[in-house]
Amino acid sequence: MNNETSTPISLRVAMKRIGNKLQALEAQFKELDLTKDNLTEKFENHSKTLASQAAQDELWTAVLALKLTSMELNILYSYVLEVLIFLHTRVLRKLPTLVKSLPTLTSVLRRKAKNKHIRDVWESVLQDCGLQEGDITALCTFFIAHGNKAEHCPATARQMYIRDVTLMITDMVKNQALQDALLSAVQVIEKGKVVRACREQKSSLKELIPSVKN
Repeated sequence: MNNETSTPISLRVAMKRIGNKLQALEAQFKELDLTKDNLTEKFENHSKTLASQAAQDELWTAVLALKLTSMELNILYSYVLEVLIFLHTRVLRKLPTLVKSLPTLTSVLRRKAKNKHIRDVWESVLQDCGLQEGDITALCTFFIAHGNKAEHCPATARQMYIRDVTLMITDMVKNQALQDALLSAVQVIEKGKVVRACREQKSSLKELIPSVKN
């Protein structure tokens, strides 16, 4: 009789112990999964950081390795300088209340990381110009590397020296990121000249219309 009553009790105790062990194992597996996910995320972030550093190093190497004459360097520098000034001007037009607190493009780049409004405006300006953050990184790298020895070259002098600056860029700049950024800078500046020329032409036509009617 005692054996009959003790057996179910022992079985229940054993099942309870097994259940507790299963719960403990389940908790351990969940903890291992979280650890695995954290390690995976850290590894991915580390890989991205290394890739970004490698790309930046490659970009710097490409910028410093450019074999350009003084005039060719001045021409590229002029486009880079003009497009950076253009971007800064466009941002200030959209943020008139922040003109004094954003005196340079550097201040815009620094503050957009913490200010969503500035960041949204900056991204909007880039989109309007057909530029990406990578282009700005490449252009700023070029500007920092050569800004101390290059000089701004007026558009008229640039046209006299070379007819097709895009061909010069594709021939001499082998790094794809730098090449794309410089080509985009040329496109932004030249497109701006076309737009200004059209506006001036329309303005001139409007001034002529009254005299034609008379």
